[in-house]
Amino acid sequence: MTDAANADGPEAGPPQIYLVTPPAFEPEEFAPLLERVLDSVPVACLRLSMASTDETAVARAADALRAIAHARDVAIVIAQHLQLVQPLGLDGVHFDDGARKVRRAREVLGGDAIVGAFCGASRHAGMTAGETGADYVAFGPVGETALGDGSRAPRDLFEFWSEAIEVPVVAEGALSRALAADMAAITDFVALGEEIWRTDDPVAELRAYRAALENRG
Repeated sequence: MTDAANADGPEAGPPQIYLVTPPAFEPEEFAPLLERVLDSVPVACLRLSMASTDETAVARAADALRAIAHARDVAIVIAQHLQLVQPLGLDGVHFDDGARKVRRAREVLGGDAIVGAFCGASRHAGMTAGETGADYVAFGPVGETALGDGSRAPRDLFEFWSEAIEVPVVAEGALSRALAADMAAITDFVALGEEIWRTDDPVAELRAYRAALENRG
């Protein structure tokens, strides 16, 4: 995924799309939709982010999605489950709880795997994640949400990061097209999940987000 980021920073081009799966889905039903979505616009990375704690269900989903993603040269990472990365042939892991597990993940997976960390609105957590081996740091939510404590990652956090830090940054959480466009010049990736899956036409919605990113508002 680091190869997908712009070497010259976010301002060298529009941010790339980082796609996040729904928290629950049936692989047989979701697979055809995912194929259409991945074929509609370029996607840098797919995150398998399931709420299920059933290892068999997660593995079945990973097998189906890995084949679809890799056939399109899209990297696929899994949220949280470090020990499933190598057995399932995935490209890396994403942690939802900041920098605490990044160093361990790098030790387990080696230097070629993708290791990412969501760090909320904490600059300190983001910098710690980068220092301990994260390939990217995600901040959010960017938009307003009633989930969690309601706090948002401020725009100036992304401005600081894009100017001062080389580790690629991902904007995610409660994004609208307008917010995505506003963030386009100061982030490397925009993570989209429920923003598209909850709509009647995820393909059309993703294309609309891509257009907003390219127009930069």
